[in-house]
Amino acid sequence: MSEFAEYEEIHVISDIHMGGKPGFQILRETQRLADFIHCVSVQRPTERVALVLNGDVFDTLAEDINGYVAVGDGWRTIRRIIFDEPAFEPVWDALKEFVHTELRTLVIIIGNHDIEVSFPTVQRLVIERLTAGNAEAKARIEFSTQGAGYTCTVGKARVFCTHGNEVDPWNFNRYEDLSKVARRINVGRSLLTDDWIPNAGTRMVKEVMNDIKRKYAWIDLLKPENSAAIGTLLAIDPSQVGKIKQLPDIVGAKIAGDSQVDQRLSADGLQTAASSEPFSLDAMLGPNVLSSMQSAGSRPSQSGHDMLLAMENRPSETNPNAVEFQDAPLGLPQLIWDRLTGWITGVGPEEALRRALQDWLKDDASFKIDNKDETYTEVTKRLGPDIDFVVTGHTHLERAIKRESGGFYFNCGPWIRLMRFTETMLADTQSFKPVYEVLTSGSMFAIDSANINGKPLLLDQTSSVSISLDGTRTVGRLNHVEPNGKLVPIQEFVRS
Repeated sequence: MSEFAEYEEIHVISDIHMGGKPGFQILRETQRLADFIHCVSVQRPTERVALVLNGDVFDTLAEDINGYVAVGDGWRTIRRIIFDEPAFEPVWDALKEFVHTELRTLVIIIGNHDIEVSFPTVQRLVIERLTAGNAEAKARIEFSTQGAGYTCTVGKARVFCTHGNEVDPWNFNRYEDLSKVARRINVGRSLLTDDWIPNAGTRMVKEVMNDIKRKYAWIDLLKPENSAAIGTLLAIDPSQVGKIKQLPDIVGAKIAGDSQVDQRLSADGLQTAASSEPFSLDAMLGPNVLSSMQSAGSRPSQSGHDMLLAMENRPSETNPNAVEFQDAPLGLPQLIWDRLTGWITGVGPEEALRRALQDWLKDDASFKIDNKDETYTEVTKRLGPDIDFVVTGHTHLERAIKRESGGFYFNCGPWIRLMRFTETMLADTQSFKPVYEVLTSGSMFAIDSANINGKPLLLDQTSSVSISLDGTRTVGRLNHVEPNGKLVPIQEFVRS
C-alpha cells in the first residue's frame, strides 16, 4: 500500500462557483462542464482516474445568507444549489454518474467561497445527492477541508493540489475557527459574533461588491481584480462613492491578514507573510481618476482615501446634516465631487470609463500563462523537493510554468465568465462605444449576447489540468475544454 493515493490519470478543475439566483450567477457553461465530467467518467475504464474539484465549487457569497458564513442555514443554502437550482442540475447529475463508475475518485477541496463544505452536515448532503445511499459510490468521494490540499501520485510523479487562497492575505481561511463552527453545529449551539471573523476578501464581496453587482453584473468578471477597480466604478457611476466608506476598514483587515495568513503549506502555523506591494485606495482609483480629483483643490498631495471620505461627507440635498471632513479646505469636498463629475461630463461618461479601464489594464500580464504571479511565488516557495506537479486555482487565471528549482506549476483557471478588454476595444471613444453600451446595461444577459466587432465580449474559455501516465513518463497538460467536453492541450510538461 502506498503512502498516497495512486492513479493513472487525474483531472483538476477549479472555481466553478455554483451559487446565486439566475442573473447573478457567474457560471455559464454548465452543460459543457457536465460533458467534460462524463468524458472523464468513461476514459481509461480499466485504470484509476481521479477528478479533483480544486476549491470554490460553490459560491455561498452569492447566496442570500445572514452574515458572512452560512452557519444556521448552511445546509439549506447548499441544498438549494444542488437540488433546487435547474441551471446546475446537469453538473450534479454528471458527478453522480462519475462516482457510480468503478475506479473513479472524486476529490472536493475547500476554497474561500465555499467554506461551508467543511461542515459535516454539508458534506453529508453532497454525499446523499451524489450517491443516493450507495455505499460503493460513497467510498469514491473524498473531502479536503482543513487547508492541507490533496496529494497523490501519477506514475512516479507526486502531485499536490491546493486552491491557492492559503497564501492570499485577502482570502485565507481560519481553519481552527471553521472547526469551531462545525462543533457548534453538531452540539446544537448558535455561532457567537466573535467566533467568526471574516477575511477582507469576504467582507469586500458581501459589504461592497454584491450590491454593485446587482447593478453592474460584470464588475467581478474583470481581471486583474484590484487595480483601479474603484476608479472604474466612479467613472461609470459617481454615486457609487457611498460604497467607498467601507473600504478603509476592509483594507485594514487585509493588512492584518498579511501578518496572520495561515501558511499551512509550510506546516508552520501562523506566520507573517511576505507582502508584495503596499495596498492603497490610490491604486484602486488609478492615475486618471486620482489626478482629476487631486486637481480639484489646493492640496494635490492629499490621498485618494481622504478625498473620497470628504466627498462622502459633503453636505448636499440628500445629506444635509453631513459634517465636513476634518482639515479639508473649505468647499474641497464639493470641489472634488464637481471636478470628478465634471471630468466625466466634460469628456463623456464612456470616455471616462475608457480611461479608467486603461488605468486598470496598463501593463497587465494577467492572461499570460507563464506569468509568475504572487500565487505562483508564494505557493512554490513552500513546496518540498518531492513535489513534481503543483496545481492551484483561486486567481481565475490559467498558468503553466516550468519551475527553475525543478517540477512544474499549473493554475487550472476558472469555469466562470471572463471578460478581457483588448487594446483595440480601448483605442478610442468610438471603438469603445459598443462596449460601454453593454456595460452600462449591467445585465448578465447583455454581456452573454454581446458581440464587439463580430467577436463575443466574453472569453469562450473553460480550463482544466490533466496529469497522465504515458508509459514510463508522467505528462502534465493545461487544457481548454471544448463544448463537447473534449480537451485541447495548450501547454505540456513531461516528467520522465
